[in-house]
Amino acid sequence: MMAKKITFFIASSSGAPVRRITLSRLSLLLLALVAAACLLLVLFLFSDYAILMRESARAERLEKVMAGQEAELSKQEERLRSLVFRINRLKAQLMKFNMFEQKIRVIAGMDKEEAGSIFGVGGLVPDDIDPDMDSEGQRQAMLREMHSQLNILEAAFARQKEEFSSLLSSLHDKSRLLASTPSIRPIDGGWITSRFDYRISPFTGLREFHHGLDIAARIGTPVMAPADGTVIFSGKKGTLGNSIIIDHGNGIITRYGHLSKCMVKRGQTVKRGDLIGKVGNTGLSTGPHLHYEVRKHGVPVDPEKYILN
Repeated sequence: MMAKKITFFIASSSGAPVRRITLSRLSLLLLALVAAACLLLVLFLFSDYAILMRESARAERLEKVMAGQEAELSKQEERLRSLVFRINRLKAQLMKFNMFEQKIRVIAGMDKEEAGSIFGVGGLVPDDIDPDMDSEGQRQAMLREMHSQLNILEAAFARQKEEFSSLLSSLHDKSRLLASTPSIRPIDGGWITSRFDYRISPFTGLREFHHGLDIAARIGTPVMAPADGTVIFSGKKGTLGNSIIIDHGNGIITRYGHLSKCMVKRGQTVKRGDLIGKVGNTGLSTGPHLHYEVRKHGVPVDPEKYILN
């Protein structure tokens, strides 16, 4: 039968008396259980502490990630807001540009249809965003509106480009037409001695129709082109003596007779106000003067209707 008690002898190397400790088996068992429990408690606490440290580190990392994501989302939202603002401002400028184009058309006498629906669509501004909407929802809403605004602007710019091309072409045509339409007196000074009308011929004494305008002036007075054009004749021409004929396009030609000198050659291009000849008394003439004709599609017309100065 096993002993109910266990004795422990503790000897010291210093020569002290041997100490004896006697424990019952129950006490020893309890002591062992307490030691085991303490060991388990220590292990549990260490394990729990390690888990807490890992979770704390993980939470800290997640917090940093979330903070970074929130900062990035905030930056994205701010960029989107700024972009939408710029789009709306650009759209406003485009509308002003469109109004400017309309004014040009009015001044130039060219009609244009009213601005289309692409200029009547409202834009999203930051205050329009639902404050109760989450950040992702706001961002998506702004993205959708941004794409919508970009589509509007692309359509508007495409239309504006096409309309301005048409406007420039029309203005160019009008400018060319105006530049090539006779509008000034071919000479400075002088006085009209015979108009575009019936008259008594100074040579036959009979009533005849005079197809031009006679402007008396001193010999050598400069004769100017009343509009842009191309010289199609320069030389002597029957009773008109030294003559010049200029083709201004659009079926309009001008003729200049009785010149003392032709200053341009056939094929030469001239601009309004260019010197083309000098007043003379050549051909069938009663005195120094310029015979000036305007013909439209081959038919003589009143030159005074083409003199605005």
